[in-house]
Amino acid sequence: MKTIFVIDDNISVLAEAEEILEKHYVVVTLQSAESMFTVLEKVIPDMILLDIVLFGVSGMEALQILKSNEKYKNIPVMFLTGLTDSDTETLGIELGVTDFISKPFSAAILLNRVKNYLCLMEYQKHGSI
Repeated sequence: MKTIFVIDDNISVLAEAEEILEKHYVVVTLQSAESMFTVLEKVIPDMILLDIVLFGVSGMEALQILKSNEKYKNIPVMFLTGLTDSDTETLGIELGVTDFISKPFSAAILLNRVKNYLCLMEYQKHGSI
């Protein structure tokens, strides 16, 4: 079963994402980028869902750190965010984010985006693309 990290400082967002995803994936919920980096030392997830606005290290800063590290750079990261301006989206794309999921998110959209991207990665891994 694939592992998804969900990082958000809002516990209701974490609980909602976990409830949506836990039937299909191993879900690890974390309230900060710092705690994500601690857990990454032991577990490499198949995908990270990351809030942009976090206390301490922001989602953008965390993305930069992930993409600059050989061990973590290929983990797909999707931003969970209430920010929808084009400057934020452009910066995220330049830094290597896979996609954006707007908050509040619907269960269908969250599950569909995660499932589709993980299927695409699996397809690419086996040389079909």
